[in-house]
Amino acid sequence: MAKRKKDTTEAPAEVKKSKTGLYAIGAAAVAALAVGLYFFSAEAPADPKAPKTDPEMAALMETGPLEDVVLGDPKADTVIVEYASMTCPHCAQFYTEVFPQLKEKYIDTGKARFIFREFPLDGLAVAASMLARCAGNDRFYPMLDGLFETQESWAVPGADGKEKLKLIAKQAGFSEESFEQCLADKELFDKLVAVRKKAHEDYGVDATPSFFVNGKRLPGVGLEVFESAIEGKPETPANG
Repeated sequence: MAKRKKDTTEAPAEVKKSKTGLYAIGAAAVAALAVGLYFFSAEAPADPKAPKTDPEMAALMETGPLEDVVLGDPKADTVIVEYASMTCPHCAQFYTEVFPQLKEKYIDTGKARFIFREFPLDGLAVAASMLARCAGNDRFYPMLDGLFETQESWAVPGADGKEKLKLIAKQAGFSEESFEQCLADKELFDKLVAVRKKAHEDYGVDATPSFFVNGKRLPGVGLEVFESAIEGKPETPANG
C-alpha cells in the first residue's frame, strides 16, 4: 500500500475525526462535479435524536440499504464496522497508517472481519463512494485503497474533482461510459444516502471515521484501541 505523507505533529494512534451534523450538503457541489449525479441532500429533522448508547450487535449487523462487502473471513468472531467519508482526511490517514497494521494482525489472520460503510460528508465523497460500489465487490476494497491513497490529489480545494476521479476510475478499469453511468445511477445514490441516514439515526454516527467492534463504539482509532477492544488488552497511554 502506498504511503501517505505523514503529519509530523500527530502520531498515527491520534488520528482525529471529522465532525458533521446531519445537514443538507450544498448543491453547489453538483455544478463542481458537472455530471449527471443526483446530488446529496441528507434530510434530517432539525433536532435529530440519534441514540446515545451503543447499538445491539444484531441491530448493527442487520441488512441495510446496501449490501455489506466483507473483508476477511466472513465467519470470524470479531466484527469491525467502520463508517467513513471518502473526502475525510482523518479517514485517509487511518487507511494509510493504521489499517495496514490492523489488517495484518487481525483480518489476514482470520481473527476479525472488516466492513466499510459509507457516511459521505459532501458531493465528492458521494461520487467516490459510488465509483467504489460500481467497481464490484471484488474490487471494492482495492478501489477504496486507491481513492484514499490519492485523496490529496482529488479531494482538495482547487482540484478538478471529477476529472481526477475519472483518471483514478480509468486506472481501475472504468471506461468513459461506465464512469458516467455509475455517477448517474439514481438508485445507488439513494441507497448511499440511506446508509448515512440509518447510521446517524439508528447508531448515532455523527463523525468520521467511526468504528464499532462487535457492536461497541470505539473511543479512538489507534491500533492500541482496536487491540484493547478485540483482545481485552489495556491501552498504553500515548505519552507513557
